[in-house]
Amino acid sequence: MGEMHVPTWYYQQYDADFALDVPAEGFGGWRTSVLPMSLDTTALIVMHAWDCGTREQYAGWHRVVEYIPRSYDICDRVMPGLLTAARSAGMTVYHVVRPGSGYFRDYPGYERAVRLAGPEQPKTRRVEYDETFRRLSAFRAASVFPGDHNRADIAAGQSRMDFPAAARPAKDEGIAESSAQLHALCRADGINHLVYAGFAINGCLQTSPGGMVDMQREGYMCSAIRQAVTAIENKETARAETAKEIALWQVALLYGFVYDAGDLAAALNAHTGPAAAP
Repeated sequence: MGEMHVPTWYYQQYDADFALDVPAEGFGGWRTSVLPMSLDTTALIVMHAWDCGTREQYAGWHRVVEYIPRSYDICDRVMPGLLTAARSAGMTVYHVVRPGSGYFRDYPGYERAVRLAGPEQPKTRRVEYDETFRRLSAFRAASVFPGDHNRADIAAGQSRMDFPAAARPAKDEGIAESSAQLHALCRADGINHLVYAGFAINGCLQTSPGGMVDMQREGYMCSAIRQAVTAIENKETARAETAKEIALWQVALLYGFVYDAGDLAAALNAHTGPAAAP
């Protein structure tokens, strides 16, 4: 499939200028350059894209995961063009799903991941829980997240979650429930660069199984698509989506690069050629 060139965002985290009141204001900051991307070794990762039902169905879930409407908007507006461009160009597409759920188990791409990875290694808990620990955990669940009154709606919604129609796996696209399964798919397909879309960029996409922390430890470069992600925001950050901006900076600093969805889709479509472009 070969190589294409894509406008690529990176963050220049140098040089601090100690002549300034705030030395970090001397950093170069966000910059862009046209850089290569290999279609043979790069995969688009659609992670934790879910149909979480409506607010009327699962009010408690929507009350605590306030980004659900933003995720729906991204799935409707951004994902179709991005996935069509990637598939038309022959780019590898993988889906990372919620562990322990059932909505993906009949897909051939999941069966392939299980076959390649083999049995999951059992995880041994290394921390002993005492009564104080349990009381602190109960306080966090009641007072931090998700609130006792929201639990039933969350459990009901998660038991019925599914892929959103706009981001449903096509044909035999790989589906990974764990980091080991995603690594097995990548190893089999010769992938070393993972470009993430999905939810949320400062939560699951970094720390859940199949996220950037685990995959970088295996040696992968991990990047993100600005318009195809959203973040967990708090009361103070939600209006300007500041948490998303900080998370994208972290991706550029710690894991890989940041792409604009339009730039990536345009490069994929140009690589496909006018005869086959969507």
